[in-house]
Amino acid sequence: MLRQFLEFSIIGIASGGMYVLSALGFVIIFKATRIFNFAMGEMMMLPAFIFLWAMATVGLHWVLALMVAILGGIVIVLILERVVMRRMIGRPVVVLVMVTLGAGSVMRGIAGLIWGHEIVTLPNFIPRDPIFLGDILIPGKLAWSFLAAAVVAGGFVAYYRFSRAGIAIRATASDLVTAEVLGVNVRWVYTLAWMLAGVLAAVAGILAASVNGVSPQLGFVALNVLAVIMLAGMTSVFGVLVAGLFIGWLETIVGAYLSAAWQSFLPYVIVLLVMMVKPSGLFGEERVERI
Repeated sequence: MLRQFLEFSIIGIASGGMYVLSALGFVIIFKATRIFNFAMGEMMMLPAFIFLWAMATVGLHWVLALMVAILGGIVIVLILERVVMRRMIGRPVVVLVMVTLGAGSVMRGIAGLIWGHEIVTLPNFIPRDPIFLGDILIPGKLAWSFLAAAVVAGGFVAYYRFSRAGIAIRATASDLVTAEVLGVNVRWVYTLAWMLAGVLAAVAGILAASVNGVSPQLGFVALNVLAVIMLAGMTSVFGVLVAGLFIGWLETIVGAYLSAAWQSFLPYVIVLLVMMVKPSGLFGEERVERI
């Protein structure tokens, strides 16, 4: 019983790695622009299809296909940011939310027209052999995907924490007016935040598709990430790391010991209970508004 619980726990934490990457993309856009990007799932899905096309149709090595997919993801988010979202600066929050929802629907429809709506398995590029920790078995694809997600997330956190660009993003998020006075190019910061989110989404989408396959419905994975965002708080990078792994673990444990029906909503129940006590999330910033 203990071995089984540990096995499910490790698998759940590994699954949470993909949630961490996509949630980091949510947070970096929100911190820099105050836009809640509901098109994040589609920003994951399209690069996964590009990766599939580059490997299966063009015949590129998976490393080159990965580079093509990431570049494709960056191009997609630049079009979204420059053509659509930049024109929405200063609009009410509800308008921004509806625009990102609409953009996601358009991208999902385009993917369906080009690649169809069936789930397609990616060519094997991640080792499938299971990994054993004593008597505990971990699926090989899931283990290597988690390792890749951990490396990318660690690189992003280091870049965000120590680079000049990361400092500019944090300064803009903290006080837009002061950042502009100090010479920060705020429009460049907005663009950079979208580009970083595009890279994170591309990697997360490819890793998720390598385990579960890819279809236009992969974009709905972002809805699961909402639980991570709400639990962590909208502005906490560290909180996302903790909450993503926790939600992945919780979903797996609930699915294993209860059922898939409980798995689909129980994590949200727990998140809502937490938010009733702490509306800003476990790691979010407390904001005081004076009237």
